[in-house]
Amino acid sequence: MTITQLQYVLAVAEYKNFTLAAEKSFVTQPTLSMQVQKLEDELDILLFDRSKKPITITEVGKKIVAQAKNIVNEAARIKDIVEQEKGYIGGDYVLGIIPTIMPTLLPMFLKNFIQKYPKVNLIIKEQNTESLIKNIEDGHIDAAIAATPLEVDFITERPLYYEPFVGYVPQDHRLGNSTQITPDDLDIEDILLLQDGHCFREGVLNLCKTPKIGGDHFSLQSGSFETLINLSNEGLGMTLLPYLNTLELDDVKKKNLKYFKEPSPAREVSLIYHKKELKVQITEALRDVITGIVRGAIAFQDVKIISPLHK
Repeated sequence: MTITQLQYVLAVAEYKNFTLAAEKSFVTQPTLSMQVQKLEDELDILLFDRSKKPITITEVGKKIVAQAKNIVNEAARIKDIVEQEKGYIGGDYVLGIIPTIMPTLLPMFLKNFIQKYPKVNLIIKEQNTESLIKNIEDGHIDAAIAATPLEVDFITERPLYYEPFVGYVPQDHRLGNSTQITPDDLDIEDILLLQDGHCFREGVLNLCKTPKIGGDHFSLQSGSFETLINLSNEGLGMTLLPYLNTLELDDVKKKNLKYFKEPSPAREVSLIYHKKELKVQITEALRDVITGIVRGAIAFQDVKIISPLHK
């Protein structure tokens, strides 16, 4: 039994297809199939039912797959231990970021990080929270930046910063003359929201304390804050923005910003990763760089964290 064989088994278990598993493992399909077959022969069991399409995992195979994940992860930890002992910070590191954080946060820290740690090959993927959690569990990404808390038992959450919600309210809106706003001022009927699947949308709904989604005259499905701002300027309602998204607005648009009375509702933005903590030295380096930079951009202290989970 080898680590490589176990890795191939995990690939087949994930993709339910030998050809695709081989492609993702960067080997030929006959090579992968032969190694899986050798392991089955050695254990004298069938891990997969090949008669079904897609391939299914046998009951004993499910137990083997669960144990194989532990073994492969622990084997990877040996390399981590050696690299930490040598003080080496380098190699491939896959980082996922949710769409409502990527455009504002990434430009703030990326150049600084790659200059400070040139031996790290940072691979960045934009994904929604659900995909990030699944990919952390499957080992396809090393860490992610997302709104928390997420309440996932196998994930460690390390807060990076707390980002207040800010109202974008045109002058002709009912709240246009307000100097500050409160959650009680909000009416879900005239708040423009991101499309389903964005945790910032869920945060806004939780802030408004209602599951009702209004909009009798049109249905909006947009993942862009810029679109929400433009529609708001057309008199179709107000919207809420993450604080970092307000920093690059022009002076005309900044006049429409309304800040909340303290404690400001805010989202908690965290670096999340598997509790097995592989590549921890890179994770810590990444966290140090981000917190060092963002600390200067967000000075808010008195905040109330709004959950990104659907309530």
